[in-house]
Amino acid sequence: MAKSRQLSFRRILVTRILLLFVPVLLLGELVALSKARSSLLKTARQNLTESAISKGEKVTDAIASLKTNLLSASQTKVIQSGSPTKARKFLIQLAQQLPTNIECIQLTNIQQSNIIASSCGDKAIRLSRASFLNDEVDVKAILPPKPGTTGQRNTQNQLQLLLSAPVYNRYGNLVSTLSLQTSLHQQIKNQPGSLTGSMVVIAEDGTILAHPLAVRVGTNIQDSPNAAQLKSIVKNAITGRNDSTNLYFIEGKEYIAGYTAIANPITQQRQQKLVVLAVTSVENALFGLEEIKLILIVLTVGLIGASLLASLYLAPYLARPLEELRDYALNIHSHHAVQPIPHNFQIREFDQLAQALDQMVERLKAWAEELEIAWKEAKTANQVKSQFLATTSHELRNPLNIIINCVRLVHEDLCDNREEEMEFLKRADETAIHLLGIINDLLDISKIEAGKLSVVTAPIDLRQILLEVINLQSVNVQQKGLQLKCELGNEPIPIEADGIKLKQVIINIIGNATKFTDEGSITISTEVHDIDGKSQVILCIKDTGIGVDPTQQHKLFRPFVMVNDSSTRKFEGTGLGLAISRNLIELMGGKINLESAGLHQGTTVIIRLPVIDISLLTTSQNEEDLTKESPHASAPLAVYDAPKLAADGENKETSEESLPPQPTVFSVFPKGEAYAKGTPER
Repeated sequence: MAKSRQLSFRRILVTRILLLFVPVLLLGELVALSKARSSLLKTARQNLTESAISKGEKVTDAIASLKTNLLSASQTKVIQSGSPTKARKFLIQLAQQLPTNIECIQLTNIQQSNIIASSCGDKAIRLSRASFLNDEVDVKAILPPKPGTTGQRNTQNQLQLLLSAPVYNRYGNLVSTLSLQTSLHQQIKNQPGSLTGSMVVIAEDGTILAHPLAVRVGTNIQDSPNAAQLKSIVKNAITGRNDSTNLYFIEGKEYIAGYTAIANPITQQRQQKLVVLAVTSVENALFGLEEIKLILIVLTVGLIGASLLASLYLAPYLARPLEELRDYALNIHSHHAVQPIPHNFQIREFDQLAQALDQMVERLKAWAEELEIAWKEAKTANQVKSQFLATTSHELRNPLNIIINCVRLVHEDLCDNREEEMEFLKRADETAIHLLGIINDLLDISKIEAGKLSVVTAPIDLRQILLEVINLQSVNVQQKGLQLKCELGNEPIPIEADGIKLKQVIINIIGNATKFTDEGSITISTEVHDIDGKSQVILCIKDTGIGVDPTQQHKLFRPFVMVNDSSTRKFEGTGLGLAISRNLIELMGGKINLESAGLHQGTTVIIRLPVIDISLLTTSQNEEDLTKESPHASAPLAVYDAPKLAADGENKETSEESLPPQPTVFSVFPKGEAYAKGTPER
């Protein structure tokens, strides 16, 4: 069976992969050829454009050099003297020294039109009437005679020029002309694959001054079959554009031409230009493509043969590790019988695959353990929630029983007097307020779990909020015989928070401190610090109560979790206060945490809130004052909800079965102590 599977695997390698591999190779060859052709044409265009620019610069430099040398020669004493022997010897030396191909240099008398001296014997240069402007050298192109006229036709398919310079005698009179006939650019046959190109020179009026075909020299581009394309090239070059293009230049054959424009030295109009082209055939530009084709064919055949041999050789070598890994994967479900995963395949990828399978099995085992732990935690959480429901039911049932009993006693007229009726009604009212606090906590925790708990922030004075809360809570503190120490300072502490929600949090924490402290004191202090360039106020509420075990402190801000059932039974509560407080403080952009050294060592709750600019607080207070003074504005109502003070042994919440907090007169000293004193104002 293993052998047949290896054969099957070999068949896949030899047939399917190979059948896919061959078309891909052929397609790749076509793409490579197309890319090579495009690259060769692009390179040819770039080289021809650079060649045209180079040819134009060479023509310009050559003409400038000839003009300078000719003008300098015309001003020598030998030429100005008019001596035929000396002048002829000088002209022969000059023709040999000049870098360009000089056909003839002649000194001609203007008045008698005879040759004084010549470097080419008695052969006369065909002169035209030269117009000397500011004693400059006159340059003209030598064109073949027009059809039907006599004269020697130029068969040298190159740019031929005639340069003439005035010669003056010692009295400053124009007596003769020094003329030079030259061929600036000899058209040579380029080697195959050369991208320098043949030079074509076209005047701005369309006259062809140089061309690879001698018959085209002297003609106009308007008479060419591709006149429109040549006109476009001339127009683009004159506008300063150096570029290349494809054109059908000779006998319908496709060529590539790079072009540029230079200042026309042949005319006295300085704005006229010459267009210089470097032209080569497309076949010459793609000269190396045949070699590339041959290389690609050899490479393709070699790759097909190599892939066939590799498929036949690698099939059994690759089948063995795959079968071993297959057997391992098939037997992995039987944990008691599974063998260790095979290794050492001598192939890195298979070894990595084996290692990955091993790691995957280990992760699955770890995930199974995590799922088991999570299931146990979920089961524990369900038990905790059930315990919470039982506790909450007890917390709800007792107040309801008290309210029902008190109301029935009054309703059934079982009280002895009016004072006893008022006492029962007062107790029912207090119990109803406590019951309302528990229900509000349940609603708040439901909003937290649903993500719908929100706050409305505004600039407020934290110190004023603390004074109001201390005034409310001082009664409970006084009833337990505890000291209330305050270190609030004299300056306002501007923060941006929800005043009502912040009061709820602070009342909750002070209520917890009061409930869980039997003797000692409760200290409330504020400090403003700069942390990372931002101001924060740190509010500390410290008590000397029962404390919290350090191992249990991380659970304090979780809803429904209770540290000690005995504390719950002793102090009562639902365990939601600190969870609600944490969410409210975080919604206001602050942080809250609890610190305790251990049991019976007290507890410190620390609240951190960002401080804002005091000017914002002043603006907010001014707006409130304007609202109060306006006769048309509705006066804001100071609504005081019953403090939401639930309690349990772990979260240290406050029971609300005491009297509702009443304003108490007390004194606050800067960084000192404040003691609750006096009688509650009724």
